[in-house]
Amino acid sequence: MKAAFLVKTGPANSAFEILETAMPEPKENEVQIKVETFGLNYADVMARNGIYAAAPPLPSILGYEAVGTITKTGNKVNQLKVGQRVIAFTRFGAYAEYCAVNELAVHELPENISNEMATALATQYCTAIYAADWMANIRKGERVLVHAGAGGVGHGLIQYAKSKGCILIATAGSQEKVDYLKKMGVDLAINYQQDDFTEVITNTYGSKSVHVIFDPIGGKNYKMNRSIEAVGGRMIMFGISSFSKKKGTWLDKIQLFLQFGFLSPLEFLINSNGVIGVNMLHVGDENPPIIQELLKQAISGYNEGIYQPKIAFNETIDKLAEAHEMLENRATIGKLCVNW
Repeated sequence: MKAAFLVKTGPANSAFEILETAMPEPKENEVQIKVETFGLNYADVMARNGIYAAAPPLPSILGYEAVGTITKTGNKVNQLKVGQRVIAFTRFGAYAEYCAVNELAVHELPENISNEMATALATQYCTAIYAADWMANIRKGERVLVHAGAGGVGHGLIQYAKSKGCILIATAGSQEKVDYLKKMGVDLAINYQQDDFTEVITNTYGSKSVHVIFDPIGGKNYKMNRSIEAVGGRMIMFGISSFSKKKGTWLDKIQLFLQFGFLSPLEFLINSNGVIGVNMLHVGDENPPIIQELLKQAISGYNEGIYQPKIAFNETIDKLAEAHEMLENRATIGKLCVNW
């Protein structure tokens, strides 16, 4: 089979090579999937730049989600069958014509959901549902701040919070994205390149007025978030994209540590609020049934009209480097998909 291997770190146009490799054989509790479409996530960009600790050693096959058809099953698989069209949450390996995935991270896909829509529902919408429903447990009337609101996870978070009747605040890095967020129904959209989001929010809603904060950026954003977090507030961190332009040196790591500062449980106790980290790789490793439940929730929410992914890029494998560059430069609104 063919796979897009990350052969070296650095610019996208020189980092990947399409190579022949052995087809992955499914273990007893896995299914083999013929991949038709896979998606890109910001963690892929960080892995390409050599600053994602969880990434496999080079040469490696990246990718967190795949849509395709089951071609083989392990001898202990009993929920899925050969020939079923499925969506899969992969732990790397999706940038290939075939992948092998634990059956608990796979869900049958209704025919009414296209490949690209399904790809968007996998990692990004599952992350959004886990963060908003399982971790933050957001409630009607709460003020919810979504950073990087025009991204894939941002879409899911905004749509979930909107369905719960929350007051929505979101940030983005361009006027085009701010205008788009307003069309999505965001109550207060902020261009963080032009304005200090903490000042805008404080002037609009008052000090320490945000009940739930979703942040994939980290770095200096952390302290800014804490300054507006309400009593009973929950900050959900699911990435550190602020680190993506760094080289991962010790100096970069020290700077990142200082931006976050020293964290003490006493601070959270006094303010009756807190911070929760979300790492879907670890969630999937430790409790695969959760992934299957999240995929079920994502598909159900799509069919109910709650989740409406936006596809920013849907091209063939020869455009992989272009897709990576667009994602790294934050030049897109929505999900980026690649097809074999």
